[in-house]
Amino acid sequence: MRRTAAIIGLVMTVQGVSGAIDHLAVQPFLGPLLNFFNRQIIPRVDALTGYELFANLLLAALGVVVMAASGHRS
Repeated sequence: MRRTAAIIGLVMTVQGVSGAIDHLAVQPFLGPLLNFFNRQIIPRVDALTGYELFANLLLAALGVVVMAASGHRS
């Protein structure tokens, strides 16, 4: 269970950072996978409109918190 939480946290962190890069410039590497949150979730949530960069950075920060809370040591 800890390893699963750590992997989910890692994916959240990578998607958040990648989405922030995609918002500021074009992210050509694995765009459909890494930018899923940025391209699919944010446009459908009205509260996040205009705050795309902050939402992506918040996702990355939450991913780090999930990894830290999982207590998994690599």
